[in-house]
Amino acid sequence: MKRLIGIISVLMATPVWAASFEFVPAPQNDLNRVYRVDRVTGEVGACQYGQKDGSYGVTLCYSAGEGAGPSEPSDYGLVASRHEHEAGVFRVDYRTGAMSICYVFEDHVVCTPSEKAGKQP
Repeated sequence: MKRLIGIISVLMATPVWAASFEFVPAPQNDLNRVYRVDRVTGEVGACQYGQKDGSYGVTLCYSAGEGAGPSEPSDYGLVASRHEHEAGVFRVDYRTGAMSICYVFEDHVVCTPSEKAGKQP
């Protein structure tokens, strides 16, 4: 019995390693799209509601395309602008200050190359 309690104690003290995601809605006021970023890898995806073949509705998801795939491990997040006609979001790297714009293009989420504001010469 003591051995079983010891095993259970070790298992309970072991951290659970799971991906940590952040979700942000697109700022466009007539678009029901939600973006997702993996906080560690920066990979971005998106999903939205859609109707298909006379159904009540389906979840349409867009996987990471060009520029939206995994990047160097860091501390990533998403920021939606307050522009009500904007369908994309900013992917931000909280450690470096770099940002890129991510949006749905055709069947994937794509992101621009990351840029960081610096001192002007």
